[in-house]
Amino acid sequence: MTSTIVELGPVTLRSPIIGAAGTVGSVVDFVGISTPAAYGAMVAKSVAGTSWTGRPAPRIAPAGVGMINGIGIQNPGIDAWAAEVGPQIASAGVPVWGSCVGTEVEEFAIVSKGLEAAGVEAVEINLSCPNLHGHGLIAFDPSAAAAVVSAVRGAISIPIGAKLAPDASDIAAVAGAVAEAGADWVVVANTARGAAIDIETRRPKISGYVGGYSGPPLKPIVMRCVVEVRRAHPDLPIIGCGGVVSGEDAIEYLMAGANAVAVGTAHFAEPKVGKRLLAEIVRWCRKHQTGSVRELVGTVREW
Repeated sequence: MTSTIVELGPVTLRSPIIGAAGTVGSVVDFVGISTPAAYGAMVAKSVAGTSWTGRPAPRIAPAGVGMINGIGIQNPGIDAWAAEVGPQIASAGVPVWGSCVGTEVEEFAIVSKGLEAAGVEAVEINLSCPNLHGHGLIAFDPSAAAAVVSAVRGAISIPIGAKLAPDASDIAAVAGAVAEAGADWVVVANTARGAAIDIETRRPKISGYVGGYSGPPLKPIVMRCVVEVRRAHPDLPIIGCGGVVSGEDAIEYLMAGANAVAVGTAHFAEPKVGKRLLAEIVRWCRKHQTGSVRELVGTVREW
């Protein structure tokens, strides 16, 4: 029997598949239509210190074979989130991780405390959302990213991961900075900045014009990011995230050096995609006489 257990720093996951933040709701409202047993963890949608209304519609649109979105991280704020979601976390059937976001370093720390108190098993620090007007991406700046991670590390005792941006000029430098500041792993990566126009109306497809581009076309870009981070930091745990729609996509990330793989946009078309992905991974391992998924990590052969 093929073992699907993988290690991610201090965390052991029953499956290499993780539900990406922003695509599985609060998790507790998604498990009823998905297959939670197929996941090692699911990451709830990002939460801020206070409620954010997000962008006006339209906020999601197709763009080629991918998707562009500009939600603006609509959320109710940590207190309301914890009151509604917290009591349901223990019965979700999958490890629930929280995601914190903010406009100031202190806000990230406050939200992370609230997430830990609500019962999440880990906190993902969203450094890379490209959809907020008036705020530069923290994930572009190693020093700024490290400051946020350090504040969160000092505020909570549970594991933390830092979600990076594929558009960073030197993503390996940012990864190194957040690892030194206390991140247990990095998520490589978030959406890439993109734009699309409806040529019939001559209007941008989303209200903010520029948003986050995701889906299959993003995978080669993120694969390059995973390779760069792994080469620069051989011992840093990585979650590969971007464009996963098949077990082969996940295996490719693992071979490149990712320890686990997050799936996001695919959930919108196929809510139970996790079950299929895990089955495809296991089937490939059996065909290639691989006894454990963890044996695939970092096995790419250089020319």
